[in-house]
Amino acid sequence: MNSPFIQTQTGSASVSINKVLKNTYILLGMTLAFSALTATLATMMNIGGGMSLVLMLVGFGLLFVVSKTADTGKGLFWVFMFTGVMGASLGNMLNHYLAMENGASLIMQALGSTALIFFALSAYALTSKKDFSFMGGFLMTGMIVVLIAMVANIFLQIPIMQVVISSVVVLIMSGFILFDTSRIINGGETNYIRATVSLYMNLFNLFIHLLALLNIIDD
Repeated sequence: MNSPFIQTQTGSASVSINKVLKNTYILLGMTLAFSALTATLATMMNIGGGMSLVLMLVGFGLLFVVSKTADTGKGLFWVFMFTGVMGASLGNMLNHYLAMENGASLIMQALGSTALIFFALSAYALTSKKDFSFMGGFLMTGMIVVLIAMVANIFLQIPIMQVVISSVVVLIMSGFILFDTSRIINGGETNYIRATVSLYMNLFNLFIHLLALLNIIDD
């Protein structure tokens, strides 16, 4: 027979997990909207490749600030700073695609595909409640291999390697969506700011590499 104390503890844990999940999705929606706004402004300002690179490097620097302040009241400010800068860093890339005849269509297809993958995988993780923590080591190893391949391809310039890299990144980011959502559901991540940043980065990379793949396929 279950003790009332155990039942209360289980119920409290469930409420806490649901609260983290709810706050994560609300904050994720807000940061994605803000990121879209800064990306649009950067596109209108026609920023160059150099500025986009600087903004991305600043964004990665802010990632550490967000991690350090996630448990404080300043965390929300820094997460918006981070996502805003990362969104702005896409300005030059978006202008590159918009200059193409079907560029706007490719961007919308990439956005739609990103949203579809995210909602489908999130729904699966939420309904199945499976623990995908076992994927963590594999996914991190995959990312290290991909980063090495990306650096190598800067010098090698092999077209087919870009297709392989983007395809693998799409698979890895899809895996990370399952992994990160599972961590929230199973109590492995209790800070909604850190959870938001993890999911944001999954979507950010998923969008970029889906866009690259769609462009290659369209050619």
